[in-house]
Amino acid sequence: MIEERLDAVLARLERERQDADRAYNDALTALDRALAGASDLPDPPAAFDDSRRADVNRAWDILPSGAPAIDRSIAGRLRGLVWRIVGPPLEQQKQFNSALVDHLNRNAAGEAAARAATTTLIAAAREQVERQRQVQARLIQFLQTVTLYIDTKDRAVGGQVNVVNAGLSAMADDWLRRSESLAAREGRLADRLGALSDIQATASLAQQTALTLKREVERLLERGLPPGDGRPAEAGAAPDLDAFKYLGFEDQFRGSREAIRQRLADYVPMFGDVGDVVDLGCGRGEFLELLREGGLAARGVDLNHEMVETARGRGFEVAEQDALGFLQAQPDGSIGGLFAAQVVEHLEPGYLMRLIETAFHKLRPGGLIVLETINAACWLAFFESYIRDLTHVRPIHPETLQYLLRASGFRDVRIEFRPPEAEAERLESAARPPADAAAGLSDLAEVVNANVAKLNARLFTHLDYAAVGRR
Repeated sequence: MIEERLDAVLARLERERQDADRAYNDALTALDRALAGASDLPDPPAAFDDSRRADVNRAWDILPSGAPAIDRSIAGRLRGLVWRIVGPPLEQQKQFNSALVDHLNRNAAGEAAARAATTTLIAAAREQVERQRQVQARLIQFLQTVTLYIDTKDRAVGGQVNVVNAGLSAMADDWLRRSESLAAREGRLADRLGALSDIQATASLAQQTALTLKREVERLLERGLPPGDGRPAEAGAAPDLDAFKYLGFEDQFRGSREAIRQRLADYVPMFGDVGDVVDLGCGRGEFLELLREGGLAARGVDLNHEMVETARGRGFEVAEQDALGFLQAQPDGSIGGLFAAQVVEHLEPGYLMRLIETAFHKLRPGGLIVLETINAACWLAFFESYIRDLTHVRPIHPETLQYLLRASGFRDVRIEFRPPEAEAERLESAARPPADAAAGLSDLAEVVNANVAKLNARLFTHLDYAAVGRR
């Protein structure tokens, strides 16, 4: 019976190992195929042809001497007659030449700056794409080494199993020899009735020992083999960065306490009618401080021990716990408002969806939820803010977060964008040509300005946004 159970368990383990190997290889192959290729970004724009501008500047004045001298002589009168015929068109042509040369001179510098900025942007984008490709390639290389690491563990476990099997075989052989010896003794002493009690005692001892051996084997099977359903245990969350290191990262890159207060102050009036507010991922407690100054009851939640201690040291009620675990422990309909600034981009998608669903049940009717995060639709925000933080899991598009709130039951869901990047950082539009300029120049300016507007909409739009909804 024990041998049959061992064979069944070993067969099941082998099937599970083969299935896991196939799933791992398929996933690794899919990841390898998804490796980003070479960048297909356009080449920098060609240089503006400025070779004839000096010639134009020299030749634009077709009347360098002005109008001819006109007097009462026959020649003077003749010159006056001719000038009245050809003078106005020549003056008009001279004015046109002057306006055109002035336009070319003023736009030459702007075109050079725009070309330099575009060239720099394309180079930076190519560099980022190449870095992403290198990260993906190193990730695949790392995953390939995992197989070798697991193989070493399998060999170690296999060696231990061989030792156990060898010990069990030796014990079985020993008890078989003892049984044979006892049988021989029983045959030899069958006629000796006086020794019958000794034989019975020895047989009883053999039975007890065999029963003990059977129980020990079953105990090893129960303790040393995986669960019967073959499901792997859930993987724990990856360890966070050292708490004090991440606190220093926040201080250096997210901004000072006063800068964060100024950025979060606009959210305080939103919670004026909801009462009790919970700040998920409260960090150093800037928003808790703003709520307290506004006369609103508030408490915080954060996983970082150093930040929790910093906030508690300033007199705030803060739980050192993950956001979902905290909410699940609260009674339904017990919270007036939920706020999370720069938190959701740190969460796995499954965790985020469970968090939003749980938040809907824990908020009171009419309660408010505000989730602020980096605007992934803004290239500047992505490259300057999102990829800088190692703890970010994935960027979230505004429409995606808005949909998740609506799908979880929240109403009046809207997206509020935070102030955009300063105007000084945006690309400048080309100056509008004069009203009497050639039609081609106006069309060129419109095309240039349309492309500049598209670039500004992608590069220098709002850096953050907040998804706001009502329970």
